[in-house]
Amino acid sequence: MCRAVTGSDDGRMTVSTGATLSAPEALTVLGALVLVLARWLPRRWRGPAALGSGALLVGSVAVLALTGPRWQFASVVGAAAVAGAFALAGWRARRSGRRPRRATWWAALPGSAVCVALVAAGPVAAWAFPVPDFPGPTGRFPVGTRTLEWSVPAADRARGKETYRAEERSRADGEKGARPLVVQLWYPAGRGQGDARRAPYLGRTEAEARTVSAALADYSGVPGFLLDGLPRARTHAVPGAPVAEDGGPFPLVLFSPGLGGVRTQNTAWAEELASHGYVVAAVDHPYDSAAVVLSDGRILRTRVTATGDPAKDEALAVGWTRTRAADLRAVLSRLERVGSGGADGPLAGRLDTGRVAVAGHSIGGAAALVAAREDARFDAVVDLDGYPHGTDGGRVEQPVLALTQEIGPDTDPDYLPRLTRVLESGAAVNYRLTVPGAAHLTFTDAPLYLPPVPGVVGSLGRTESIRTTADATRAFLDATLRGSPGDLRSALAAHGEVTVHRPGGVR
Repeated sequence: MCRAVTGSDDGRMTVSTGATLSAPEALTVLGALVLVLARWLPRRWRGPAALGSGALLVGSVAVLALTGPRWQFASVVGAAAVAGAFALAGWRARRSGRRPRRATWWAALPGSAVCVALVAAGPVAAWAFPVPDFPGPTGRFPVGTRTLEWSVPAADRARGKETYRAEERSRADGEKGARPLVVQLWYPAGRGQGDARRAPYLGRTEAEARTVSAALADYSGVPGFLLDGLPRARTHAVPGAPVAEDGGPFPLVLFSPGLGGVRTQNTAWAEELASHGYVVAAVDHPYDSAAVVLSDGRILRTRVTATGDPAKDEALAVGWTRTRAADLRAVLSRLERVGSGGADGPLAGRLDTGRVAVAGHSIGGAAALVAAREDARFDAVVDLDGYPHGTDGGRVEQPVLALTQEIGPDTDPDYLPRLTRVLESGAAVNYRLTVPGAAHLTFTDAPLYLPPVPGVVGSLGRTESIRTTADATRAFLDATLRGSPGDLRSALAAHGEVTVHRPGGVR
């Protein structure tokens, strides 16, 4: 992914969206195409064209070999190798004084067409599975990030129900029954971060990112090479950047990813909120997230699997949801110590834990609803297309924003009625925003790196999907956590169809 670094009005450096191909990749495609088509040039141009394109290919492929080739360009190199073999055979024949044997045009045309198609397949595949190019945050703050890791005793997760088998728990819990939680923070950073190295996507290091990328592919049931662009990506956040000196203390947003998802799955969303003065804390749930890499090198793989029996799977989902809700409550307790200055670190005293929202995608959205129902410390809830598992038996007192995919014949018929009951029974004014063209993965980073197939990531486009989710969330958080004036319904309506659920069923 080509990127250009440019200056902004406030002195910060921003990363602009670039082309799908790097310069060496583009030169490889050009060289291969010229080499394939050289056979169809006038006789006096064939030799120079083949020689020049061959030299170009040698140089560009050598650079790719050093920087790390992408699988998308295997077909390009293969087509060039075939065309080069024929060109080399003709050159050797002339050198030996023999007349080169040339296939008739009608015999050579199909082969050339196949080679051109193979060359074209490279850029198409790179477009379908690109290295994610994160949209630049639009707020006034640069963004910093850091990762925290805690071993949380069972007592700190009170009212949460651990549902994993004892032998699975023991691998993560250690000798004292503690549960490791890895939490990544995105926060408003101070000025002067323009030249700093940006954080890798999916992990603290590129090695961790490769581990998590492979685990995500395995969990999704797709070949690992399809996601090999993820560890190459760089986000906009600067690891360990100093916290902004102005504007704080900052409201807090806790985030739980989808089933099998990881803490970084909504990085673009988190960076956008952080640039507008929020601290986002995303949680890896042990034995639920595809892979949790601990600081001591241990890797905790997911253990969540469906049985195929709807009743059993719903019971499992309820248990997983409650476990996640307990994790969220435990993380908030730890961050309260940070916010009060009771724990060391650059964010000490900079978190406003009196203004806290809890959010999540998919089953993480259900966990957010359960966590808020159980814990009055949460002031607002954002459910990103989450079926509300485990929400029976009590109402949510806090205001809720539920973003949903476009409802169609393939949508679970129980989803909307179940969500509507939760929203209608709430004690506050709740909002449901149905986003036209959205699919389940629209509300994550997936549109940035998966093929833009409507059934997979929706039809909003790669950047528009991210902006819609972030803008709607920020409008809701500004109203509920900051008391910003304005018509929230109108602000949400700019992104889709809004349904307002008021206490007592009045809309």
